[in-house]
Amino acid sequence: MDADQHESSGETKSAMHTWRFRHHFTYKADQGKNIIVQCNLCLPRVNLLSTSKTSTSNLKKHLDRTHLGCEACPDVKRGRKKEERNGEESRHCQLKKLKAEIISKYTTQAKVDDLIYDFIVEDCLSFYVLEQPGFMKLIAGLTEGLKSMDRVTLFTKVDQSFSRMREELMSRLSSAQYVCTTADIWTANNRSFFGMTCHWIDSFSLERKSVALGFARLQGKITYDTIAGRIHDIHVAFNIESKVQITVTDNGSPFTSVFKEFAVDSHDSDDDIGFFENVSAVLQGEPEKGLLLFLPTVQRCASHTLEQIVAEDFWQAVSQGPMCQLHYSTMAKVFSIFSKCHHLQVGMDAAEEIGKMALVVPSVIRWNVEYCAVQKIVSLTERELTELCARLEVPRMQPEEMAFLKEYVTVFHPLAFALELFQAEQKCYLGLVIPTVLSLKNKLNEQKDTTTYFGDVINAIAMGIDVRFLELFASTEAKIATATTPQFRLWWMAASEREEMCSLLATEASLMDPCTETEASPSRDPSTIKSEDDFFSYGSAKPYAQIQQRGVMEEIRKYIEGTGKSLECLQDFPRVKQLFLKYNTTLPSTAPVQRLFSQKGNLVTSQRNFLTDDYFERIQLLRYNSNLLSLNIE
Repeated sequence: MDADQHESSGETKSAMHTWRFRHHFTYKADQGKNIIVQCNLCLPRVNLLSTSKTSTSNLKKHLDRTHLGCEACPDVKRGRKKEERNGEESRHCQLKKLKAEIISKYTTQAKVDDLIYDFIVEDCLSFYVLEQPGFMKLIAGLTEGLKSMDRVTLFTKVDQSFSRMREELMSRLSSAQYVCTTADIWTANNRSFFGMTCHWIDSFSLERKSVALGFARLQGKITYDTIAGRIHDIHVAFNIESKVQITVTDNGSPFTSVFKEFAVDSHDSDDDIGFFENVSAVLQGEPEKGLLLFLPTVQRCASHTLEQIVAEDFWQAVSQGPMCQLHYSTMAKVFSIFSKCHHLQVGMDAAEEIGKMALVVPSVIRWNVEYCAVQKIVSLTERELTELCARLEVPRMQPEEMAFLKEYVTVFHPLAFALELFQAEQKCYLGLVIPTVLSLKNKLNEQKDTTTYFGDVINAIAMGIDVRFLELFASTEAKIATATTPQFRLWWMAASEREEMCSLLATEASLMDPCTETEASPSRDPSTIKSEDDFFSYGSAKPYAQIQQRGVMEEIRKYIEGTGKSLECLQDFPRVKQLFLKYNTTLPSTAPVQRLFSQKGNLVTSQRNFLTDDYFERIQLLRYNSNLLSLNIE
């Protein structure tokens, strides 16, 4: 019954009986001091509302929030007139008009253009999307008449954003004292691209900053002189050729040839910068004008080195050991599970239903992804794994095979953890590599006596670590980087070597000129007397170099004896901080440039074929640097 029927039934009256909008509700039941009503405007959806018998504020709020404009229809039975409306507009038309007014008030054509620009750049879409009829209708419908910008406007916005990005990058890099770059080459869809990222540590907050500098298409045969030219051109374009401490690359043959051919041996020269002639000018028949292309020192990717240990040393030990057959039979079943869960919907559903997890086929070049996938298999109970194998029609795992997998997960957990550390970016420094590799080797050796299947494999991996990281262990730069990292200091070194390392740190620190350092007053020339204080002297003073050296050694001693592990403690040691900035700017791996290539849609999407190489590079750099730079066009 409605409100009037409820009133005529003789039941207790409520505030709703005299309310002008009571005809929008139907009485349902009493509930203590409240009544339950049904909103007629919400029909056919059942929407029961509770309101006090003495107040209708709850129902009025419902009308205002859900049914905007209903107050234009008061109760005719109470003698109230309807509001006059031009042209007898319906409530739907009123709402539509109000919506258009709100949109027109807060949405401008410039804002719509900025949103469309962000949409194109974020997903690396073709500029022809703007001219698609469906997209134009979508924009017009959402904005109540505003238009989508054309391709010419988008080209202009991209050019303006790219120019602003370069200017801001140049400004930020000019204030950086030391920088590190990473370089890599990626081939997809029969096209090759050269990518480069740049990294530095903020001298005040000690936070790592990362930007992308290049994403260029490589045409023709990829040779070492082509790569060297790309590296040099990007360094010169951003005016950082004199600031680059190290360029980090993988261990692939193109980069190996580049730096083997052109880098100057540090034992033969005090300058670690290599150079070669402008090959492109020679090939084009242009006369060489003495232009030299400079290459910085190269640093091999630590994570790629560990991947090589797994891919080569690990597999060689497995294939020659007594567990060869067991390993291949077990992994064949595991990869069969991976494949069916990845390619078949029934496999995905079974893994989700039984194991409450999603399994993916591990990448060939990412062993730690394979390890995580095996770890998921081991986490299943015997009943769950048996059921999963039956559903996927995969041979059941035997007890010995399960024991093999469990030991595999246990033994190589430190190796997977080390790979994750090296592939980090914000909190990963060159000084992390030596302690990580030493700890990895120790943890593997600790498990050697308790293993059943992997004793020989551990020996092979430990030997591979010694061989492949031999150059790093002998690197003075890596030792200084580790010693100036508060988390490690000198605990990783033998006691007999620490004194020599302290002297090396003091020698390097004496060459630093930290801005926070209180400079001692050097001895002055007697001919430059400007005041009485300059005139009076009481014997020969100690040479300035001796005073400075003593201050440096005291600072180094205090730092070495400290116990703080956070980077904040470096603020108390300005010279050590400068050493940290110089040597730990270097990243241990090429993970950042690999992330540049692996951005969703950048190399695998078909729409990018409609973009020229120049604009494709611009879109990728704008996309990668969007988190660091403010690039919105006003």
